[in-house]
Amino acid sequence: MSILKEFRDFAVKGNVIDLAVGVIIGAAFGKIVDSVVKDLINPLLGAIIGKPDFSNLFWVISAPAGYNGPMTYDALTKAGATVFGYGAFLTAFINFLLLAFAIFWLVKFINAAKNRALAEQTSVAVAPTPEDIVLLREIRDALKK
Repeated sequence: MSILKEFRDFAVKGNVIDLAVGVIIGAAFGKIVDSVVKDLINPLLGAIIGKPDFSNLFWVISAPAGYNGPMTYDALTKAGATVFGYGAFLTAFINFLLLAFAIFWLVKFINAAKNRALAEQTSVAVAPTPEDIVLLREIRDALKK
């Protein structure tokens, strides 16, 4: 029963709950970043370089013998062709950069908030030394001389 009690204490203490919340928010945030890349950034980059769909940016290394199907990334890979799909990599790389940038700012904001809260806690106003203590210190210093 000791193991069950330890597990219950661990789960209720918040470690598991915090982790679950982090995973759920992370997954949702990942979907937002995917949408930003797919629906906002890729079309802008596509307008600049002329191809709005990066998933179909690839080089065919070797196609199956006698392949007459569509020359799209999905169709070629399903047919067994060896393709160098740099468009999918480009999309994943942009996703990573945006996610890393957003997390950088999130961590920076959280650290600033923690530092601000810590500064408020530690900046308790130091009361001035009472006059009788100051006088006693002066007498002590005079007696030392």
